[in-house]
Amino acid sequence: MASPLISQYLPPDIDPTKVSIAYGRRALPKLNEELQSPDLLTRQKALMALCDLVHDPEHVYVAISIGFLNSLKLLLKDPDSTVRHKTIEVLYIMANHSVGREGFLKHRVILELSQILDDPVLLCRTFMHKAYRSVAQVPQGADAIMASGLIPFLVNKVKDEDEEIQGIILDTLYFCLQWDASQAFQSQVVPILREKLSSPNQEIRSKAAHTLMAICMPRNGKDQVWHCDVIPLLVLLLDDPSIEVKGNAAGALMFAAVTTEGKYAALDAGAIPFLLELLDIDVVKVRLNAIKALTMLAEAPEGRRDLLPEVYRFKVLIHNPVRAVSRAAQIATKVIEWKP
Repeated sequence: MASPLISQYLPPDIDPTKVSIAYGRRALPKLNEELQSPDLLTRQKALMALCDLVHDPEHVYVAISIGFLNSLKLLLKDPDSTVRHKTIEVLYIMANHSVGREGFLKHRVILELSQILDDPVLLCRTFMHKAYRSVAQVPQGADAIMASGLIPFLVNKVKDEDEEIQGIILDTLYFCLQWDASQAFQSQVVPILREKLSSPNQEIRSKAAHTLMAICMPRNGKDQVWHCDVIPLLVLLLDDPSIEVKGNAAGALMFAAVTTEGKYAALDAGAIPFLLELLDIDVVKVRLNAIKALTMLAEAPEGRRDLLPEVYRFKVLIHNPVRAVSRAAQIATKVIEWKP
């Protein structure tokens, strides 16, 4: 029989950490008002609710149009660590949508986020760098990060940040340095990445090699990699237990060996036997980078001499179903068999 007593407990589907959301079109404007409340608990609950809503790009569009980004930028300076953490988490989720990235650029959020670079709370810094990584994946975003002068700060943070954050920063640098690496060169990025190639963390080694691919695209980067004696370390990574590390190391060598100095540095370090082994790995990126790196080395007489007995390996790959691999193998075969 039912009891007339009212339970003291909340229904199981009510979350006490979140503010009640207004109905319909009033939901987001009401939350925006609560973000500006002088009451700490109100701000915290509004941010908790907003974290759920901004997973929907339609809500992100509406939020930006009614001025949420201005409110969130102010909350980045909040003395409460929970408010800062949830604010940056909201911004990170928004940055995963194209409309959110456009809003970041229009409302100059990128530079505002930089005040969290030295935040004492690890979660705050983690979400900030994740937001930068999301923005940097589009050319306009990468350009905005570089235009804000943040590259030297990001390079310096690679040295002593938490390892998880180091990996995120290396991703961001890769996306940015593909377009312009000049700021990074002034910040001694190559010696820092050289140190990270020897990290005991597999992910850090992989991402450091990946970032070096971007570094080695311009001529200045190729020269710095050679001068800093990075090429022998990349050759050692060709024998790394991780396939991802092998592939990225081969990719960096592919660009570094374009110059004569790079070619002979790789040959002197014994790169050819390791690269030949990568041809047998059935991973497109690894195989393709290895073929192209070997093609660069075959342009040197010594490299061509060592590769001539192995040219059959490339001829087999000409029939590979992956068109990029087949085409690269054809070019490699021509270079190896070329006669003056």
